[in-house]
Amino acid sequence: MLPGLRGWTDLQRTPLNNLRLGAMLAFIAGATNAGGFLAVGQYTSHMTGIVSGMADHLVLGDATLVLIAFASLVSFLLGAMTTAVLVNWGLRHRLHSAWALPLLLEAAALILFGLLGAILNLATALLVPVTVLLLCFLMGVQNAVITKISRAEIRTTHVTGLVTDLGIELGKLVYVNRQPGSPPVRANRERMRTHGLLIGLFFVGGIVGALGFQFAGYVTTVPLALLLLLISWRPVMADLRRAPQADRI
Repeated sequence: MLPGLRGWTDLQRTPLNNLRLGAMLAFIAGATNAGGFLAVGQYTSHMTGIVSGMADHLVLGDATLVLIAFASLVSFLLGAMTTAVLVNWGLRHRLHSAWALPLLLEAAALILFGLLGAILNLATALLVPVTVLLLCFLMGVQNAVITKISRAEIRTTHVTGLVTDLGIELGKLVYVNRQPGSPPVRANRERMRTHGLLIGLFFVGGIVGALGFQFAGYVTTVPLALLLLLISWRPVMADLRRAPQADRI
């Protein structure tokens, strides 16, 4: 059993639990992004490339690809909005599972992705765009969860921002303080470790996801969904046990 498993998604937050959750979500995001690329030929975790692609296709006059890119952007946005709605609804109702609800939705989306993949060859022209939109929605849900729960200190699908922040701290680390009387420039080593960990786990997740989809296919989504269920079920069970008690009051 993973240490302090319930605390990973419970209402009572600590920096360590935020980091643990962020690390696992970074791994899942990397695996889903890389595996999804092998499945549908498109990365879905970063909107920078999708918006740039939309601009390129618009200039080239490919209206179909412009619409697909725009729909992908909207799907990611809707995923983030869904997380905000679920979390705020859960907090208003004082649910232990307020933070777990979006992760349960993500687990369901991963399983749906696997089911779609099982019949992808039967209707490729229709299901590939639908699968891309589902993955973008899923990534929006996940990134919004950890962004909101950590107050934007941790992100799991936005590796560009992680690398940028890591670069800033590395620049501070190598800076030579030669001005006497001026406050010294100091690197935040804890942030460096955090960003390095998240980047590394996204990369490792990508390797696992790519290998999984290459050799096992869409069933690779099942253990990823189970990981999300593993860190979410205890707060959910706490709410389910509390519900009958509330009815008797």
